[in-house]
Amino acid sequence: MSRTGRLKTALAITLLYMIVEAIGGWWTNSLALIADAGHMLTDVAALVLTLSAIWFGARPATATKTFGYYRLEILAAFVNGIVLVLLSLWVIYEAYQRWQSPPVISGSELSLVAAGGLLANIVAAKLLHHDHHHDLNMRGAWLHVMGDLLGSAAAIVAGILIVAFGWLWADPVCSVLISLIIIFSSGRLVLESVNILLEGTPGHIDLAAVERVMLETEGVTGVHDLHVWTISSGRHALSVHINHLRSIEHSELLVLLRERLRHHFRIDHLTIQMETSDHEKEALYICETGEHCFVPAKSY
Repeated sequence: MSRTGRLKTALAITLLYMIVEAIGGWWTNSLALIADAGHMLTDVAALVLTLSAIWFGARPATATKTFGYYRLEILAAFVNGIVLVLLSLWVIYEAYQRWQSPPVISGSELSLVAAGGLLANIVAAKLLHHDHHHDLNMRGAWLHVMGDLLGSAAAIVAGILIVAFGWLWADPVCSVLISLIIIFSSGRLVLESVNILLEGTPGHIDLAAVERVMLETEGVTGVHDLHVWTISSGRHALSVHINHLRSIEHSELLVLLRERLRHHFRIDHLTIQMETSDHEKEALYICETGEHCFVPAKSY
């Protein structure tokens, strides 16, 4: 099944059981179920946002959007993370209110409805798991579903404690614990999204190591104006000025640099300006396809 197909299937499952949990929360008077239904509502929005970002991202680049619409994926992940944090804070506030005055809760019905929610979330998480390590937007959607999965598990535990011991406080306590876990995961998602939007260096890349690999390349005598950033998940770009020996052929050196950067750092989109020792400059650009075009510049 394609990535879009998995997303659509997860969306259908989540939407269906969101309605079931909302009804179940009203029926059992359980905050844990209502909170889980609320998380599922944000899941629906997150999955729709993810599908929209994928659709926009597939559109070709234009004269005004030279990188296409890849950054919509990052914006969608950022919004997903913010919504999760806000929803979790609301659940914590509601849990505090219920701690002050615990309502009567139908524990057995709570556990039954939550068990169905757990099953639905396991299926949805399985569908989204394949791409969540490599795609920030998919990770946001996967985090939403995992938050629901944990919420359903917590609701089951709360229902069992209510039935077995009459501990009505178990419902708000389980809701708070799950909300704190979600806030932690979502916070990391937001910070990573912000780093990409600010064109920060990707977390897995050591800029000093990139410079060292280039300097160790035969013929390279200096590296400056080095920048590495992320266009979208899995798409990293680099621009740099290279000083090299005049005896080295440009084409040979560029092929070698491209291969080393791809091998060590998985960077495919490169813009490299070559400078000889006497400051005669020439611009050579390498496209994502591996092709390059030579543009001579004026000498100093």
